[in-house]
Amino acid sequence: MADPKGFLNVARADAPRRAIPDRLGDWRDVYEEEEWKARSRDVSEQARRCMDCGIPFCHSGSAGCPLGNLIPEWNDLVRRGRWDAAAERLHATNNFPEFTGHICPAPCEPACVLSISEKDTGGAVAIKRVELAIADAAWAAGSVVPQPPTVSSGRSIAVVGSGPAGLAAAQQLTRAGHDVTVYERDDRVGGLLRYGIPEYKLEKRVLDQRLMQMRAEGTRFITECDVGVQLPVRKLQDQYDAIILAVGALQGRDNEVPGRELTGVHLAMEHLVPANRECEGDGPTTLSAADKHVVIIGGGDTAADCYGTALRQGAKSVTQLDVYPEPPRERDPGKTPWPMWPLILRNYPVHDEGGTRTFAVAVERFVGDDNGHVSEVELVNVRARKNKDGRRIVTPISDPFTIPCGLALLAIGFDGVGDLPVVSGLGLSLNKRGTISCGPDWKTTAPGVFVCGDAHRGASLVVWAIAEGRSVAHAVDAYLTGHSDLPAPVHPTALPLAL
Repeated sequence: MADPKGFLNVARADAPRRAIPDRLGDWRDVYEEEEWKARSRDVSEQARRCMDCGIPFCHSGSAGCPLGNLIPEWNDLVRRGRWDAAAERLHATNNFPEFTGHICPAPCEPACVLSISEKDTGGAVAIKRVELAIADAAWAAGSVVPQPPTVSSGRSIAVVGSGPAGLAAAQQLTRAGHDVTVYERDDRVGGLLRYGIPEYKLEKRVLDQRLMQMRAEGTRFITECDVGVQLPVRKLQDQYDAIILAVGALQGRDNEVPGRELTGVHLAMEHLVPANRECEGDGPTTLSAADKHVVIIGGGDTAADCYGTALRQGAKSVTQLDVYPEPPRERDPGKTPWPMWPLILRNYPVHDEGGTRTFAVAVERFVGDDNGHVSEVELVNVRARKNKDGRRIVTPISDPFTIPCGLALLAIGFDGVGDLPVVSGLGLSLNKRGTISCGPDWKTTAPGVFVCGDAHRGASLVVWAIAEGRSVAHAVDAYLTGHSDLPAPVHPTALPLAL
């Protein structure tokens, strides 16, 4: 640690954002494209704030980064201007740091030692900003190159699903010398990275450049192939030595309140997917928020994605509803002590762009006009709490009232894998969480079939998906060869203390 008082001498500075009118006028990244030399100096100063702790909780799998990113190491390398070495250390644990640098909520930062007393320290190290800067520097320098295997194992693997978990597993196994084919039911590769995450959070050129590397390494991709429909499951089993299910958990949670059947009431993904397709050049979205009063039910990442998308589409108004009371702005050590993920109010960049957020309200019913289209939402103020069993108890505390609504979006979470032909075709059943169970070796009950990512753990973070993809790659490599030198950052039973 070159500067033990670095965090006192350098104030935390997050990446600068583009002006709100500019970013509302297009779909480009929220954050500014900084001139590299100025950016590198600024980020190097931010890296000085790292204390190089004896026990760095930031890369602990339970409270910090499940990938085990070597954060103090690459912080120090960046501080010293060793960007090439920093990129090497970053890629040693993370296949896709440009993905996590853009869209991971960074559980490493509240686990930073500087988060114990933010008033005294100025807050956590800007780890996510440093990570993305390292990744961008590596791509700009041309040091992110294909790493094809030097030997072939003669074994073949099918990966079903091309989200971050499937891509991580595929890249690891391809580099280990296996013949890997990724099957994707959509027309483009990427899963939620492609069609779930809005362009202003993750420009798809970032995804495409990584896919070019993977193709050059030897990974094959087959799109518009719904395994179990276009490709019989039995044929898949006969063709491959192992199968990895990385199919995600896209079964959207619904809310069957009165009026749910009205036109204009949709699940969140019914809004986000066509909006992303429009950005891909597939023509105008089939579900635009333009000139509509938009009401979003839900308080998480998906709700915020709908929020920003609706604003960019020209919504007349955007209102986000959350059944829980407004969280505190600072950590309550009694409820979420460091290094756990704190229960605090989280403002996304889109919340500065317009619209309103309303807490402690619940939808009583959707009200329609004479044509059967939603026109209002009837709400009631509530008191929400969880009982000792973890079940949510919602108690109304006011008379009903209404707000205008021309488009209602349900962003209240996901209920697991859903009814997929590949799952039933393999003879697998879903557990009570709607996901696919596995043993300590990532194997399902079907011979030679493994599972990882959201399909295994339920809807979660991109960093957990990559960690599980890397871990299942280790398990499949060992299954096929009897031994594996691939890393396995997480165990199937691992649960985050942070989230």
